[in-house]
Amino acid sequence: MLDSRPEGTRPAHAPADHPKVRAGKVGVLLANLGTPDGHDYWSMRRYLSEFLSDQRVIDYPKWKWQPLLQLIILSKRPFTSGAAYRSIWNNELDESPLMTITRAKTAKIGARMAEQYGDEVEVAFCMRYGNPSTKAKVQELIDKGCRKILFFPLYPQYAGATSATANDQFFRALMEVKWQPTARVVDPYFEHPKYIEALAQSVERAYAQAEAKPELLICSYHGLPQRYLMEGDPYHCQCQKTTRLLKERLGWDDTQIKTTFQSQFGPEEWLRPYTVEEVARLAKEEGKKRIAVVAPAFSADCIETLEEINEEIKESFEHAGGESFLYIPCLNDDDAHIDALTAVISENLGGWVSD
Repeated sequence: MLDSRPEGTRPAHAPADHPKVRAGKVGVLLANLGTPDGHDYWSMRRYLSEFLSDQRVIDYPKWKWQPLLQLIILSKRPFTSGAAYRSIWNNELDESPLMTITRAKTAKIGARMAEQYGDEVEVAFCMRYGNPSTKAKVQELIDKGCRKILFFPLYPQYAGATSATANDQFFRALMEVKWQPTARVVDPYFEHPKYIEALAQSVERAYAQAEAKPELLICSYHGLPQRYLMEGDPYHCQCQKTTRLLKERLGWDDTQIKTTFQSQFGPEEWLRPYTVEEVARLAKEEGKKRIAVVAPAFSADCIETLEEINEEIKESFEHAGGESFLYIPCLNDDDAHIDALTAVISENLGGWVSD
């Protein structure tokens, strides 16, 4: 980008009055789902309106969906969602845990990139919904002289409602840039050996520290309407493969691990089994007293893990007769997770940076 600040330099053989241009760098932009700015009604309403208006998330016709959303759902849901966020809010920093964890993860990845590539690579993070916005962070990287940007949606498994909508927003941001940088998008990493290793280590660590060993590990993934699978979305298959690879790495059999799906919304049939129902069934019908739950689709703890799994789903299990419920935290900024993410980034920077 043209830049008159002293950090820029005038291109070789350019006339004396040519504006200075910043040196070419590579930007790495990590993208997470998003978070409201606060848990009050209006902050929640703004966030939920943006999120639930995304047609990758809710693909009903706008003429049918928007009146229902704006007049009915958003008159009530900000109160209930706000209460849920309030129960997990990082009051010290006045932000959601997702924001805190994503910032910490970005700092660690940035440090690793600096060790490996010096000042050749700039690392930043953005949110698909809410702040910091994708548009603002793309511009920030360009302003820092990034002529190439690697965009990394932090979703191990691909889904149209997560990875694809993050990519959409990234390319919308580039549509407004006069001098576009070269861009790459990271593939889903659901089967990357280092990601599977990080997951396995987190399970082994949790089991070793548990007072009583769980009888079953539930891999709870965020759900999608069943119709999306029928329309070609690969998410369900990638979730199943992640569970299988984790099982193989742990050396377990099928009786020790199970795949379920959470967070269903609306009247449609979603991917089954539903986590909240399945944990109750396991306790009531199969007599399971001790289970553990891990959330492999989430790269950072958030409302769906800290509140939904560790409160609502736990309560469902205990009310059905379960006695010991162990929630295994997301990988967050764990060193093994940082190893996995930096490995994925380095693989995708091939040809762009010096080895």
